[in-house]
Amino acid sequence: MEKRLKPTDIGAPGYFHKVVDCQWACPAHTPVPEYIRLIAQGRHADAYMVNWKSNVFPGILGRTCDRPCEPACRRGRVEENQGEKPEPVAICRLKRVAADYKGDIRERLPKAATAKNGKRVACIGGGPASLTVARDLAPLGYAVTVFEADSRAGGMIRTQIPRFRLPESVIDEEVGYILDLDVDFRPNHRVESLKELLGHGYDAVFVGSGAPRGRDLAIPGREEASKAIHVGIEWLASVSFGHVTKVGKRVIVLGGGNTAMDCCRSARRLGGEDVKVIVRSGYEEMKASPWEKEDAVHEGIPIINYRVPKAFTHEGGRLTGMSFEVVKAVYDESGRRSLVPTGEPDEHYPCDEVLVAVGQENAFPWIERDIGLEFDKWGMPVLDESTLQSTLPGVFFGGDAALGPKNIIWAVAHGHEAAISIDRHCRGEEVAVRPPPHMNLVSQKMGIHEWIYDNQVVPDARHRVPLKELTIALKDIRQEVELGFDPELAWKEAQRCLNCDVQTVFTAKLCIECDACVDICPMDCITFTEDGEEAEVRARLSAPARNPSQDLYVGAGLKTGRIMAKDEDVCLHCGMCAERCPTGAWDMQKSFIEMTHAGPGCRDAAARKAA
Repeated sequence: MEKRLKPTDIGAPGYFHKVVDCQWACPAHTPVPEYIRLIAQGRHADAYMVNWKSNVFPGILGRTCDRPCEPACRRGRVEENQGEKPEPVAICRLKRVAADYKGDIRERLPKAATAKNGKRVACIGGGPASLTVARDLAPLGYAVTVFEADSRAGGMIRTQIPRFRLPESVIDEEVGYILDLDVDFRPNHRVESLKELLGHGYDAVFVGSGAPRGRDLAIPGREEASKAIHVGIEWLASVSFGHVTKVGKRVIVLGGGNTAMDCCRSARRLGGEDVKVIVRSGYEEMKASPWEKEDAVHEGIPIINYRVPKAFTHEGGRLTGMSFEVVKAVYDESGRRSLVPTGEPDEHYPCDEVLVAVGQENAFPWIERDIGLEFDKWGMPVLDESTLQSTLPGVFFGGDAALGPKNIIWAVAHGHEAAISIDRHCRGEEVAVRPPPHMNLVSQKMGIHEWIYDNQVVPDARHRVPLKELTIALKDIRQEVELGFDPELAWKEAQRCLNCDVQTVFTAKLCIECDACVDICPMDCITFTEDGEEAEVRARLSAPARNPSQDLYVGAGLKTGRIMAKDEDVCLHCGMCAERCPTGAWDMQKSFIEMTHAGPGCRDAAARKAA
């Protein structure tokens, strides 16, 4: 029997969610097109609140996010005017615009609960994951206590991100919004024993302690020259707290991640005149975000690739430099890479200090191994990756402490999921049950050929964020480099958004199969054809649908027995199909998808009714 495509169920919450590529890619599932439209309308406070509800730290993330939404942006794959490198909408920097121009939004934030619900939750670590848990649970009446080893809340946001990227005032403001929810913050309080903490009768414990240990480099000369060799994340923390205020004139930074980029740029501002990054991999393979590498190069910092550290050189305990083996990348038949020596002589680079930024590790010496909490062979807690519950039912993990080092937006996403789990656990409900997102569809039609949203596709290239003059920026480590978009430039960039959340909705019973929509579609993404097996149908569409990860929109029940197949991957959401259709079989409907957070919406039916 021939396999046939099933008609698309657009009522399934996940279907249109996946079509909104940026929101789907965001770990916290922020409704990106929604807030971009609000920014274009000058409604910055509204745009901020859309962000705050889902990603908690709009001002922080608008400067520091790893931007998983941007590689997913539809603009990057459908654009034809940008030459070899089509560029996505500047989603992250538009988020910052909402934060910069929002005004005072305190009256719009949740208030501290007027009555407690009798449940106590401890959060270990004051970073983004723990703060998200606190933000979600405190307004529900939970007594949330946050234990932090440092004097101020923020975790790696405060200790590992330099002030020239993220001003302290932004951290204080957005962390303050959470602590003001009657959260019991315990600074300078390092938890030394989970067993001891559990003995205090908390109903749930959330571990958001991050990945606090930087990897070192055990090669010859490390011990002898130790005074001038520093682990990257520890050095950044010392800079953040003012313990380190200068560096030697010649600095080598080892590593190819974002921490390495922060180290080298910080060193330039603390007196380093000859600062270079030396990496064992190729430039394209470096883990640092492309824009972080570009910023370092813009500041005159060379990145030297395919060099493997061999030894620290020293004289009388004083560091004099480093020697490196020159390697090249060789790939086997399966595509696996190996770094092999080129046979060239080793290279020596003189230096006064070395910053080692070759990775981070988790460390849980304070969690006893006899309390029922299991660890895997890598020393990581055994967790349910959906609920983030450990093998000890009342203990949950999130952020870097859960699944290894990632980034702020993943920590926020973990915090939301853990808060749902904690809420259900404390209410005696099955933790594994996860609430579906909320989704609604609203027609955007105002007239026969008019839409509520601006459906014009503009050809503009991505607008560049203005920067502080380099000579000024390099003099002060607390001088913010990026100036951000002003409202006018933000409006121009917002026009580049393709409104992927305004969906093409097809009603088969109204269709007369005149092919008007097929003729007008600028991307040839609509085809009326015979049904069949999906791979075969994809191949014979007007424009073959080559991305199987994005669904085909299938409409059945046509009078000829054919199906309507639309490739969601390349649709511009321009509305031209709906404008041309003589019968109204096509409509443009805005989908608003909102994740369900801890609270009545995540509870069982009886509990929701009682609430």
